[in-house]
Amino acid sequence: MGNASSMLTQYDIEEVQEHCSYLFSQQEIVSLYERFCQLDRSAKGFVSEDEFLSIPEFSTNPLSKRLLRMVDGLNFKEFVSFLSTFSARASLQQKIELIFKVYDIDGKGKVSFKDLVEVLRDLTGSSMSEQQREQVLTKVLEEAGYTQDSTLALEDFVTIIDHPGLKMEVEVPID
Repeated sequence: MGNASSMLTQYDIEEVQEHCSYLFSQQEIVSLYERFCQLDRSAKGFVSEDEFLSIPEFSTNPLSKRLLRMVDGLNFKEFVSFLSTFSARASLQQKIELIFKVYDIDGKGKVSFKDLVEVLRDLTGSSMSEQQREQVLTKVLEEAGYTQDSTLALEDFVTIIDHPGLKMEVEVPID
């Protein structure tokens, strides 16, 4: 499963659907497989960093370098699982866990004030000064009962991020 010369069987589709907690329909999985095969230009069964960067929306995303840590070398099942987090059907908890991984720069399960500043720098570019970034983040942390010296675990991150306005979606075209 994973290169353009192979076809998905019904079993493969159901296995992938189960792996992504049924967040995609069978037709959506077939469409994702077709897109995966287009991206897997080397037909090795996984998508490389360069192949991901061929997606315009991905390559222009200010967090693309951080996302690449999570997606480089994904096979089809992992690719669908990664994308399922962006589904409108994914839970808020799943979305927050993905965001946490983006902020967890060293991958050790903790987010520091420095990590928060780095991600905000990526997101804002030159539109904010370093001092403004630090002021904004300090205020957000303080409002949630944390300080610049706090190291945030996922649970702490959820406390800060968890609000009903968070929305991340990806549209999967069904041809």
